[in-house]
Amino acid sequence: MNKTDFIIVGQGIAGTLLAHFLQKAGRSVLVIDDGYERASSKVAAGIINPVTGRHYVKSWMIDELLPAARSTYRELESELGVPLYREMNVLRALFSHGEENDWLARCADPAYQPYLTANPEPGIYSAVTEPAFRYGGIRESAQVNVPLLVRAYRQKLELEGALIQEVFDYAALEWFEDGVRYKAIEAGKILFCEGAKGAQNPWFGHLPLQGNKGEVLHIQMAGQAPGQILKHRIFIVPLPAGDYWIGSTSDNRFEDDLPTAKGRDYLENHLRNLVTVPFEIREHRAALRPTVKDRRPLLGMHPEYPQLGIFNGLGTKGTSLGPYWAQAMADLLIQGRPIPVQVDHCRFNPDV
Repeated sequence: MNKTDFIIVGQGIAGTLLAHFLQKAGRSVLVIDDGYERASSKVAAGIINPVTGRHYVKSWMIDELLPAARSTYRELESELGVPLYREMNVLRALFSHGEENDWLARCADPAYQPYLTANPEPGIYSAVTEPAFRYGGIRESAQVNVPLLVRAYRQKLELEGALIQEVFDYAALEWFEDGVRYKAIEAGKILFCEGAKGAQNPWFGHLPLQGNKGEVLHIQMAGQAPGQILKHRIFIVPLPAGDYWIGSTSDNRFEDDLPTAKGRDYLENHLRNLVTVPFEIREHRAALRPTVKDRRPLLGMHPEYPQLGIFNGLGTKGTSLGPYWAQAMADLLIQGRPIPVQVDHCRFNPDV
């Protein structure tokens, strides 16, 4: 019988970050993951964007999330020996006088001044894209190489003998007053970080974990690589390897997680109307993001079975949300520190 402090089910960004903080605190983990190739963490661009939406609103808790994200990804870079975190401004296209006026009003707000600039230079984009009416600039933004993070941490877990690649069998889980048993493994607690697959979890599947399908393109494009991300209805994200991530679509009504002709056409048509230099589509991918209806993560232990926990629902902003809330989940598990009501999964259990 193998023993560990924690079993973690799922090794996307949520499971990876939670394993990191638990191991950092000196606890042992065993991660069970099936290696699914269309997992959202293997498709994501990893954008950290402090100001989003049509009304240019600061992302929820971004003042706290950014320092946690920056320090965590830098720490993981050092631990894993791979480059993960690139500070990159976002160049945001504005399409009318009204949008420009709204942007300038935000720039004058002291709460937004650390993040926004009024007249950024478009740089290389002026030579490779159709010009927008005006541009706004977003500082303190970044791009995290999430696929590389997940892959490198997986290799670390494999070397430590702390990874089992298999589809988790819910029927094989037993729990007792002081822990759980899964096949030949005993642990104090089991933590489900399953992404969109969490909707099928027999203990947490009642939670409003809604899959959102996103499709993306990887392209190669002529010209010098820009040093910033462009948001021009779609995102153009320069990647370290020299190609570009183009995305993404958003679909709450889907049949599967496969790429579609509709999704490709949407992205390609936007791209052809925007880019003025030759490009080649190298890859078209799709994945399901684990989103929650109130756009807050799901954390905490099961109210009837305290040996079972969940850390899920990071959604479209998982790269920025993940480090802060993974630390909070680790603090709950190790120190018993309560988690805030706004992320406690029991907010959807009115009887608890």
